[in-house]
Amino acid sequence: MRWNARLEGMRAYEPGKTIAEVKREYGLDRIVKLASNENPFGCPPAASRYLKEMDLETALYPDGYSTALRSALAEKLGVSARQLLFGSGSDEIIVILARALLSQDDNTVAPWPSFPQYRHNARIEGAELREIPLKDNRHDLDSMLRAIDENTSIVWLCSPNNPTGGIIPDDELRAFISRVPEHVLVVVDNAYHEYASAVDYRDPVDLIDDFPNVIVLRTFSKAYGLAALRVGYAVGAEAVISKLEPVRSPFNTTVAGQGAALAALGGDEFIRECREKNERGKEQYVNFARKHGLDCPRSEANFVLMEIRGTADHVAAELLKRGFIVRSGDKLGTPGYIRITVGTEEDNEALLGALAEVLAHSVPGA
Repeated sequence: MRWNARLEGMRAYEPGKTIAEVKREYGLDRIVKLASNENPFGCPPAASRYLKEMDLETALYPDGYSTALRSALAEKLGVSARQLLFGSGSDEIIVILARALLSQDDNTVAPWPSFPQYRHNARIEGAELREIPLKDNRHDLDSMLRAIDENTSIVWLCSPNNPTGGIIPDDELRAFISRVPEHVLVVVDNAYHEYASAVDYRDPVDLIDDFPNVIVLRTFSKAYGLAALRVGYAVGAEAVISKLEPVRSPFNTTVAGQGAALAALGGDEFIRECREKNERGKEQYVNFARKHGLDCPRSEANFVLMEIRGTADHVAAELLKRGFIVRSGDKLGTPGYIRITVGTEEDNEALLGALAEVLAHSVPGA
């Protein structure tokens, strides 16, 4: 077979182990999964009711334009319906953007460590990838600007950033975009928007009126708790979205996904409660880190990056044996750290107890 040469050496995305896998492997009855930044409190009640009561016509295709969801979301965001693009999670939107804008003649600029799908899709399209290391856990915007040239097609920004949790303050974000050439699309990956509470954070959708070369990515997988249904979306200028729509595959979001996302949009009180619980959960991790002399940068998302003073793979494996699934920083570009999804108060306490035990055996005096 004549495989695309660019696929040589590439590996598929490696998700963390499933709960069922860990139960079988270690003979455990209860597993706490805190690895994939899912919402431990589920989804808004209206979405849950919709899923229980829906009457699904499985022989019929979904609405390929997501009409009802599109209309409701446009009204909620204060944008035109033609400013929205829907995908199977925001991951598919990244694929669409890369396919539409990147080729062997282009380069793309991205932070690192950050969401690895920017890197992955640039390589598939054959584009040159210019990764700019974070500086003190923040996007090095000056260096990113210097990396842009006449062949740059996309600049990726991740705010809050995965896996570090930091944001780009609004004034710095605006100043950066104002200096980016108009031919470059600035992608603000905003998957954790609903969790951000920093005083210098602003909704990046507000940027689009001033900067038509900006597109913002969001998802129903995180705070809205609909990860299983894979609905993401992008907000951009109508001219940008109209160029991307032909790249989108038809019927790329499901009937159940569209309906549940539509029902979830009214769950503002649920989102507020989740944000408050998430803030209290992050405090549990920060206090543990302070007590043990570990670094745990302030996160504006629903996860924390925790220093472990040792090999991240080893600590993650030891936690796995105790029934806790986390992500090793060795796989995320943050060696010496693990990424932990903020769970319920009880699950956070249980994990921290297990982590203290692992650290005590792994690092003398920890």
